[in-house]
Order: sequence, then C-alpha cells, then structure tokens
Amino acid sequence: MIDEKLIRMLRCPIDDSKLALADQPLLQRVNDAIQRGELRDRHDQKVTQTLDQGLLAAPSNRLYAVRGGIPTLIPDEAIDVSQLVEDHGE
Repeated sequence: MIDEKLIRMLRCPIDDSKLALADQPLLQRVNDAIQRGELRDRHDQKVTQTLDQGLLAAPSNRLYAVRGGIPTLIPDEAIDVSQLVEDHGE
C-alpha cells in the first residue's frame, strides 16, 4: 500500500494535477480490461501487467500504475481510463 503522505505529495507529471488513489471498482475494471488484452497506454503499447493500485489524475482521466507499492509516474505509461468500455452484462 502507498502511504497517504506520499500520495499527497505526488503530482501528475503531465499537467501537475493532484493524484488520488483509484477506488476498487475502477481498479477492477482496469485489471479486467488488461486481462482481456484491451487496454493501451499513452504510448499505444498494450498494458500486460495488472495493477495492485492506481493513482488517478481525475481531471484528465489518466491512471498511473502502482505495482509492489511503487508508483510508475512515466507519462507514456499512463492509462487513459476513458478507453474503458462499460460492461452492462450484454
């Protein structure tokens, strides 16, 4: 788990917006999309590793991966969560 004090200090490297810990439903949707091979990062590379946690830059819908308690704040590896397709059980 990421320390709350650290989260408050971190900023999006693209637009300097505050980051917040992604909630569990969003994290689950992201990991489900990764497992289905449907998610790409800003560099248009397929995301292949699921996330333990995520840091969300809400104004821009960018999600930064957290794996093993370490945030990855590399702009090209950010995930645009607006690409997630809603699953309505169809």
